Amino acid sequence: MAKSKPSVRHRLPLPLVKPLALEKIKTHPLAKRHSKVNLPEFATPWRPGGRFSAFFDSLPDILAARVLRDVVDAVIKARLAGRAVALGMGAHPTKVGLNPVLVDLMERGVITALALNGAVIIHDFELAFLGHTSEEVDMEIDSGRFGMAEETGRLINHAISLGVRKGLGLGESVGRWIEEHSFPNRKTSLLAAAVRLDIPVTVHVAVGTDIIHMHPAVDGAALGEASLRDFRTFAAVVAGLEQGVYLNVGSAVIMPEVFLKALTLARNLGHTVDRITTVNMDFMPHYRPLTNVIRRPTQKGGNGYTLIGHHEIMLPLLAAGLIERLQQHWGRASSVRRTVR
Repeated sequence: MAKSKPSVRHRLPLPLVKPLALEKIKTHPLAKRHSKVNLPEFATPWRPGGRFSAFFDSLPDILAARVLRDVVDAVIKARLAGRAVALGMGAHPTKVGLNPVLVDLMERGVITALALNGAVIIHDFELAFLGHTSEEVDMEIDSGRFGMAEETGRLINHAISLGVRKGLGLGESVGRWIEEHSFPNRKTSLLAAAVRLDIPVTVHVAVGTDIIHMHPAVDGAALGEASLRDFRTFAAVVAGLEQGVYLNVGSAVIMPEVFLKALTLARNLGHTVDRITTVNMDFMPHYRPLTNVIRRPTQKGGNGYTLIGHHEIMLPLLAAGLIERLQQHWGRASSVRRTVR
């Protein structure tokens, strides 16, 4: 039997490739080319004994340093024009020791409204009550002790229930409790400071996310009613943010979602919130803040800024820059009158 011949594999011819000849290449003068980095934008070396304003001005006018200056300018411009500057926040800034910095900005009239997630009130309350907070979850979770501090669960839930009966929202309920019971460290409490200064403070909870929801004293109806009242108050704050500033600091999910819904509600009711400056500050980028704080709310106008870095460094830098700019505008260490509620 004759053997079959092997099949012939057909191959298409390959194009001939030769190195490009460069003799006829077109060039242009460097002086006429646009450059993204220019020497006048460079940093200035620090001199011992200098003032913070000199340090702030010495930063390079490039990338995040430029954004930091833009954010400072936007906040100062808004407040000098009597516009609102609202701060939405997760618990991390409080846990890294920044309450005194934020209270100072509230007292100066720079921050005109606070919107917090549920975790903030727990750490704020414990610090005002006993001066310490933030348990070791890894150590306590195995034994079931995590989140079971008696006073935290009992007193915060009682304050919320009592406040609801008085017609208050969640933030004001806890803030008034701290103030009225003269907690020893209440001067560093965000909630108490807001009540003392008549600044709107709202708290936006997701049931089951906070340790006080595990305690027998929790009243689900009061919790929900108080937080719903606060959402409507926050929506009113957002309705007044035209040419104002909204900062989202350390909240990756709850506050970006709440902010977007509040903005939608305000616009649906006919409030003009078209030109707004939004800022997200966190130590890593997240989808919701980038989408629901930076991009979507500023589609109609305004600017969105992102500042990535550790809160315990970036927030004091921002606050110091704001205070220095205020001093330059007023010629002395001064406050902006809280003309926006």
